Amino acid sequence: MPDHDTPLPPALADWFAERGWQPRRHQLAMLAEARAGHHALLVAATGAGKTLAGFLPTLAELIERPSDGLHTLYVSPLKALAVDIQRNLMTPVDEMGLDIRIETRTGDTPSDRKARQRARPPQILLTTPESLSLLLSYPDAFTMFAGLRTIVVDEVHAFASGKRGDLLALSMARLQRIAPECRRVALSATLADPDDYRAWLAPDGDKQAVSLVIGDPGVDPEIDILLPEDKVPWAGHSGRYAARQVMAEIETHRTTIVFCNTRSLAELIFQDLWKENTLQLPIGIHHGSLEKEARRKVEGAMAAGRLRALVATASLDLGVDWGDVDCVIQMGAPKGSSRLLQRIGRSNHRLDEPSEAILVPGNRFEYLEARAAIDAVRAGELDAEPFRPGALDVLAQHVMACACAAPFDEAALLDEVRSALPYAALDAETFARLLGFICDGGYALRAYDRFKRLTRDADGHWRVSHPKFVAQHRLNAGIIVEATMLKVRFRNGRTLGKVEEAFAATLAHGDTFFFAGMSLEVEKIDTEDLIVRATARPARIPTYGGARMPLTTHLADRVRGFFAAPEQWHRFPGDVREWLEIQARRSALPRPDQLLVETFPHEGRHYMVAYSFEGWNAHQSLGMLITRRMETRGLKPLGFVASDYALACYSLDPVDDPAALFSPDILEHEFVEWVQQSHLLKRAFREVAVIGGLVERQHPGKRKTGKQVTFSTDLIYDVLRRYEPGHILLEAAWADARARMTDIGRLADLLDRAEETMLHVTLPRVSPLAVPVLVLIGRERVATGLADDALLMEAETLAQAAMRID
Repeated sequence: MPDHDTPLPPALADWFAERGWQPRRHQLAMLAEARAGHHALLVAATGAGKTLAGFLPTLAELIERPSDGLHTLYVSPLKALAVDIQRNLMTPVDEMGLDIRIETRTGDTPSDRKARQRARPPQILLTTPESLSLLLSYPDAFTMFAGLRTIVVDEVHAFASGKRGDLLALSMARLQRIAPECRRVALSATLADPDDYRAWLAPDGDKQAVSLVIGDPGVDPEIDILLPEDKVPWAGHSGRYAARQVMAEIETHRTTIVFCNTRSLAELIFQDLWKENTLQLPIGIHHGSLEKEARRKVEGAMAAGRLRALVATASLDLGVDWGDVDCVIQMGAPKGSSRLLQRIGRSNHRLDEPSEAILVPGNRFEYLEARAAIDAVRAGELDAEPFRPGALDVLAQHVMACACAAPFDEAALLDEVRSALPYAALDAETFARLLGFICDGGYALRAYDRFKRLTRDADGHWRVSHPKFVAQHRLNAGIIVEATMLKVRFRNGRTLGKVEEAFAATLAHGDTFFFAGMSLEVEKIDTEDLIVRATARPARIPTYGGARMPLTTHLADRVRGFFAAPEQWHRFPGDVREWLEIQARRSALPRPDQLLVETFPHEGRHYMVAYSFEGWNAHQSLGMLITRRMETRGLKPLGFVASDYALACYSLDPVDDPAALFSPDILEHEFVEWVQQSHLLKRAFREVAVIGGLVERQHPGKRKTGKQVTFSTDLIYDVLRRYEPGHILLEAAWADARARMTDIGRLADLLDRAEETMLHVTLPRVSPLAVPVLVLIGRERVATGLADDALLMEAETLAQAAMRID
């Protein structure tokens, strides 16, 4: 074991002493691991000085052995985080008078600085996975990184198990080849299974090579559930009813972050809070679709303590360090205990004082979910992130980056790639097929020169076929493929941000919508721009596609557990308790291992409601599959509606045998047919084609519109489906469509156990448990906010029928 009493260099020791501080145990442990030459994973609570712990070995080494080249690479999932870390790291460096240059390099860095950084890099460079991959595509990468000593991966939980994690794992494998002595370090506040991340971080996946350092726990957070002045609503998932109460909390705290699960909800909540903001307190809004300048302005105002509240999405889940935040409010259910902890961590960055958080559930199921999340946090139970094999489209992009830097030997590169854990099981045949795809596009596309990106030399080495492909790669590289977006801007050219093309297509001249906290009227729609002017007229909220955050499996298990534990119901509000009691009398409450399916008539239709708790994404897919099967069985389905907790299908004829509809073979027959005919696979193919470099997002001097990219990928998709169905990118698209877009794993588990665990209850009318999901029927197609009153009346009418005992 390394010696944790390793003394700090005098400059660092004096800096701590002047502030009356002592280095924390885990900070000294990270220094000791570094001096022993070990890779390390630090898991420590927010506010425990993780960033300083990650950089302490670097500062110590540069004080003891000053050097001028690149020493430490810090990789963050967010550009904002890199800027924030630079600000916080510069302070101690300046205060100690150290001659250490610290710079950021992201997509926002000016091109002249990027060129200078390659020629004369700073000692510490803060970057993102995508920018690092681009750096590795230059021939001078071999000299730039030759003396690299440390890679620090911050907020590792946020991206290690996804495609950005695949890209970073491949980049670390390349860096290890360039600088074999380089040490790897990762930092995180919330990890359910640190061993998975140790293996991901380690060269060759050897988790024993990575020391685990656990920080001291902070004081337990204070988490409350905000209950409405009236009663917990039957339906809805936003908590908008509580705007006045939320505003009252903002008034009594120094600074509050109000988290929303979607960008649409953030815009709505911002408007609701302004209506209740009688004191005219300064409130901001922050989400990923807003223009970079708007986000920076808000971040600066928060850092300077000029805002009393900020309405935000996951764009602020990570690491941004604002010490004055003393309350976090979560609108709607948190969906997972790790996410909740991460968000609570934005409040009160001090280990010895509790963070304060308030949950605002949207409906009765969400109340149970909020209670389950608090119980999970108190029990120290976190959400595990499933790791999966590395994505082939990401590998194609990485191989192209390597080729841009220098010709490569196939066997040597395969060995290097396999040293990254996500690709450890990659076989030589698949790698050869991948190279073939980059070489000529594959059998169906090889007649076209624009797909011939790689050439094999006489000596067997692969090189880029033409310099234009190098420029093309650097312009188009990246892992995040956004939905087609239109810029929202005023006539004078000022840009506010972007909305999705699908939402823009629903707008006409004179229509109004809320965006960036303003009511905007559409003046004109161009190919890439939505020209607007400010207005005081009522407006609707933009919708954004993409999968919703699913309810995590262990939170779902805890909610199921409440059904079977009446002895815990005394903790619930009276109306929630009564809801469960009458459900138990009128129908049934499933045991944790049961799938409750209720069938009943209502207003001339027949309903089948399954309480499967597998999340909205899985239920959406299941609804499409089951209604298809109902169609073939002559049950005349009319539609379905899904929530995180339940799926309701409705038809003209009753379902007498639900078990037959839930059989596992639905994934072999209806699922395959549905995915092939739906836009799901085309959408997945568009993403892998862009990431894999088959289709360009932009040419030098001009960017393709989303429509052009979609048209190109749809055309190629149709050609490959017809002439080369085994193409490697179609395989990658299938893997994406199955794993990410439909929560297929959870769906398969549900169907595997459905027949044995199903509890079918036939009822004469709607049950209490069915009310929250039935109220959603028709809602998905209604512009948010316009039909709330009608829906509340409908919920009350349904509830009256459901809660009658007779």
